[in-house]
Amino acid sequence: MRRKLLVLAIAAGVSAALVGLGATSSPASRAVGTADSLSGAGSSFVAPLVSKWSVDYPAKTGVDINYNSVGSGAGIAAIQARTVDFGASDAPMTPDQFSACKGCVQIPWALSATSIAYNLNNVPSHLKMTGPVLANIYLGNIKKWNDPAIQKLNPKINFPSTAITPVYRSDGSGTTYNFTDFLTDVSPTWKSKVGNSTQVNFPTGIGAKGSSGVAGVVSRTEGSLTYVDIAYSLKNKLKFMAMKNRSAKFVLPGLRQIKAAADNVKKVPAGNEMHIVNPPKGDPQAYPICTFTYVILPTKTNKGAMLRRFVFYAVNPSQGQKFGPPLLFAPLPTRVLVAAEKTLKKVQS
Repeated sequence: MRRKLLVLAIAAGVSAALVGLGATSSPASRAVGTADSLSGAGSSFVAPLVSKWSVDYPAKTGVDINYNSVGSGAGIAAIQARTVDFGASDAPMTPDQFSACKGCVQIPWALSATSIAYNLNNVPSHLKMTGPVLANIYLGNIKKWNDPAIQKLNPKINFPSTAITPVYRSDGSGTTYNFTDFLTDVSPTWKSKVGNSTQVNFPTGIGAKGSSGVAGVVSRTEGSLTYVDIAYSLKNKLKFMAMKNRSAKFVLPGLRQIKAAADNVKKVPAGNEMHIVNPPKGDPQAYPICTFTYVILPTKTNKGAMLRRFVFYAVNPSQGQKFGPPLLFAPLPTRVLVAAEKTLKKVQS
């Protein structure tokens, strides 16, 4: 009951703020940099959801949202340089990045999953895959689709001897962070040889920029596979895999499966950094490559009030979050929502 009241209180606060805005502003199109616009840059993972907000929020408030989907690394750099009003990243900031940002907070504002998409003719969607086998593909140890390790997981499929072309993000990417976070957790070899970061030295494959870039390469390349946020797999009509979780179940990146992974967050740490890859055994529905994605805000800015209102809108279950499910962004868990609201209070004009 207490949690339910907290959510309702937050929703009521956001609604009141938006009503107040609507009373003083009429919807209109305004240029970046004016008093009635907010500019942001970063994560391509969250871009499909922000694009929905960028239509709905100005219609309600008269404040334009101009967002540039340039990748998490570039988004962090942009907010550090204060060339935008907010940054966005799927990778939590490092201590050095926080220091360079000179007074910033990161706030979880969306939740989704990284799908493993592929292009292979004459095989169905939802092939079965495990983390260790996927790591060996990206390590270059598994080179053909008819490799025994893949065949064993999918005994009823007649695989061709087509070469596997792994595709990875060439830019600084929070999706790369989420993917390599997962591989580091499931593969000791990957952990020792490659590791986890927004940019790593992939032992094999070809690179492409942005979520739309890797999705585009896979859609055109027979035998390829990649890691990409599920919204882009759906948009590009790509086949994607069922991943084995710790409960030994093969699951797809659906809303229920994303929520199950996020339910493993029992406490939100002070800096809001959360890792939900490969959740513990016990929930057979949990999809193992899920992530929160963050908005990064300066704690002191002349647009502090505008930023607080917009992010309140974004995390509010009855406002910004309602656009998430069709794109397979799951609603934020209550404890994460409360942490977001608490952190947002640190942003001041």
